[in-house]
Amino acid sequence: MTRHDNPRINLYFVFILAAAAVISYNLFVLTYSKHYSYLRTAQAQNQSISNVLARGNIYFGSQLAATNKKFPLAYVVPADIDEQKSGEIAEQIGLILKTDKAEIKKVIDSRSDKFRVLARRITNEQVEAIKSLKIQGLGVTYEIDRFYPGDFLAADVLGFLGYSGETKSGQYGVEAFYNEDLFGKTGATDGSITGSNTIRLLTKLLNLGSGKEIKKDEKVDRPADIILSVDKDAQQFVEDKLDFLMKKWGAVQGTIIIQDPNTGGIIAMADRPTFNPNSYSGYEPRSFLNQGAQEIFEPGSSFKPITMAMGLDLGLVSPQTVFKDEGFRMIAGYKINNFSEKVFGTVTMSQVLERSINTGAMHIQDLVGDGNFLDYSINFGFGQKTGIDLSGEVNGDISNLYSGRKINFLTASFGQGIAVTPIQLLNAYSTVANGGKLMRPYVVEKIVKEGGKEEVTKPEIIAIPISEKTSTKLKSMLVSVVDNGFDKARISGYDIAGKTGTAQIPDGKGGYLENEYIHSFVGFAPAFDPRFVILIKMDRPKGITFAADSLSPTFKEITQFLLNYYGIAPTRR
Repeated sequence: MTRHDNPRINLYFVFILAAAAVISYNLFVLTYSKHYSYLRTAQAQNQSISNVLARGNIYFGSQLAATNKKFPLAYVVPADIDEQKSGEIAEQIGLILKTDKAEIKKVIDSRSDKFRVLARRITNEQVEAIKSLKIQGLGVTYEIDRFYPGDFLAADVLGFLGYSGETKSGQYGVEAFYNEDLFGKTGATDGSITGSNTIRLLTKLLNLGSGKEIKKDEKVDRPADIILSVDKDAQQFVEDKLDFLMKKWGAVQGTIIIQDPNTGGIIAMADRPTFNPNSYSGYEPRSFLNQGAQEIFEPGSSFKPITMAMGLDLGLVSPQTVFKDEGFRMIAGYKINNFSEKVFGTVTMSQVLERSINTGAMHIQDLVGDGNFLDYSINFGFGQKTGIDLSGEVNGDISNLYSGRKINFLTASFGQGIAVTPIQLLNAYSTVANGGKLMRPYVVEKIVKEGGKEEVTKPEIIAIPISEKTSTKLKSMLVSVVDNGFDKARISGYDIAGKTGTAQIPDGKGGYLENEYIHSFVGFAPAFDPRFVILIKMDRPKGITFAADSLSPTFKEITQFLLNYYGIAPTRR
């Protein structure tokens, strides 16, 4: 054996070991770390969905809410089209695609040698018709795009995949907020067997053998799947009820949100008007807004329980504390009446809520004081973002409370002159329901990453604005509101808590519109061990004045559905 043989044999042996290591590593990737992704791919292929790894899926639990799918498109290469027949061909294509033949002829007459798209997401019938023409330069190909199996379902939660400049990007809702998780980060190896990966691994092994330092690869987050806290069945039920309300009362817009008060998780969230994310280009941009997090309104009387919570928490009033109503209050030359312009005389604090007495709310504000009123409002989360994981959330507006004007505090006590988002108001009621904890609301239950690794959303307490004792007292008062005021919301055998609001709409000139109102109903059940909190809001209903009449029946139907859905036993004999 020559002296050159040993190094050659050693080098050959190193490469054999390296090759074995590469094969073993990729077997590990295929069978373990990428197993979850391939499982998702197989599940999606059973539903005729392609290339699901381009962007992560979104799920209602185990049911698809958003995924990726191949869609056919019609195209031309103008330079390849017979110039003498451009008019005839444009007419044929126009008839099939139902588009303007003049525009198609303009594309053909450009004589460009580049691929030009004529129409996207064409039907199977259009695909066959285009192919049957057998025209050189005209054809059908496929592209991967986002697909929403539920069409309109939870569109305002999901958002859609659109464009940011020339780049595809999530727009609105979860698609925007979790865009980076859904797309993943690019730029490094994905663990598959390729020439470059093999060379990289062999180089590492050789460096290891020679004692050289090994540099770490760039960390890459691959597309993740998103699991929503939104329950598909509850979402569908709520959307049907909202459609019914909009049609019955001819309302301009509406919102329904259901939240788990103990975790902050959103169970359902629906807006009207809405849009279909599969064809978002056909809708006005305003339709894409999530009204629950991106629009504000004056809450009206549905804010009175928050004012009552302040008085109870400071020990200034109890449910039995007596107050004498004279029907109005004079302040700075202004006369502020009860909404109904009635005089209720001597009443208890419970009756102030039951009968929704403005002067009673102002009385509590007087006792609480301006500084405490502002502090409690902030601690309840008003005037600031809740932190919900949806793009574009707004702060609400309690700037009037920084003016130092007493009248602004008095009107705020019954929900006028301040503006809140629906999710802020719902979250404040959840605070009352759960014993005094202000939770961060969320719509994503968990993020599932490569290898099945889960990042689960943990309930997060933002503040504790009131004590558990205050919460218990106020819950009893809100039960009496439903028992003694809203017969259409009562459910036999259950303690139901709630409060309506019938709020005037600012005219933008310092006053309010005539005979135009926003109706709201916020409540929870079972009152003393709540599983869900419901907010219903409807803008400018026609032919009805009070929210107690317009929304109570729908609140009852949703509550009854959820009690049955969760199998919650009666709380009353």
